[in-house]
Amino acid sequence: MVKHIISFVIRKVPRKHLQLFSHFALRMMKVFYIGNNVTCPVCDSNFREFVPYGRKPPRKNALCPNCLALERHRLLWLYLKNETDFFSEEAKLLHIAPELCFIDRFEKIESLEYITGDLESPLAKVKMDINEIPFEENSFDMVFCNHVMEHIPDDIHAMKEVYRVLKPGGWAILQSPQDMNMQDTYEDPEITDPKDREEHFKQSDHYRIYGLDYGERLKKGGFEVKEIPYPKQLDQDLVKKYALPEEEIIYLCTKPD
Repeated sequence: MVKHIISFVIRKVPRKHLQLFSHFALRMMKVFYIGNNVTCPVCDSNFREFVPYGRKPPRKNALCPNCLALERHRLLWLYLKNETDFFSEEAKLLHIAPELCFIDRFEKIESLEYITGDLESPLAKVKMDINEIPFEENSFDMVFCNHVMEHIPDDIHAMKEVYRVLKPGGWAILQSPQDMNMQDTYEDPEITDPKDREEHFKQSDHYRIYGLDYGERLKKGGFEVKEIPYPKQLDQDLVKKYALPEEEIIYLCTKPD
């Protein structure tokens, strides 16, 4: 029942409203998930399992009811914690389409100058279009922009904009949903009707489904790209404990010095 309700709400309620109000309802559900089978590394909370989440069908064991971290957020948190100096490095970060589970935690990092931006999200402090980022070139040490490029008609241009505002030697994390069974990205600019887009691209506001060539598309934005199959580098007991995506690739995108 829960998974069907969540699936319906995600499909029918506008994203900006979900971002404002959904966390109140979801946090009330914590009592129904008491247990110690899984742990969220973002908020250090333990549960019997995570809440199902997604459109059709909802993914099992996906959403932390405390901080609202999904599988990809938990993976990124672990990568930043274990493989980078993110939490201690003096740096300036632009976070495009900021995720609720990260905002308060990133704002508390004293070494970080943290700026959030988005065209529609009520969580972001700067109203901005990723196609025209309102900052000078070489402004940021880091840019995070996750699950955005599939929503952009000209994704290569958006990638070039992220590249432009990065400082030389700076790096970006630009995750997007992928079909790991497809070599080439599937897109068709002639598919414009929202219902047709949902049928072809899984969401009415998607313009494509990325394949395994996503890293090559990022390179067209100017980046040096390192593809990191991070879940496969972790102990599989930890992958299960944190309910991580087993096949997700982290795309570390660097602007050359």
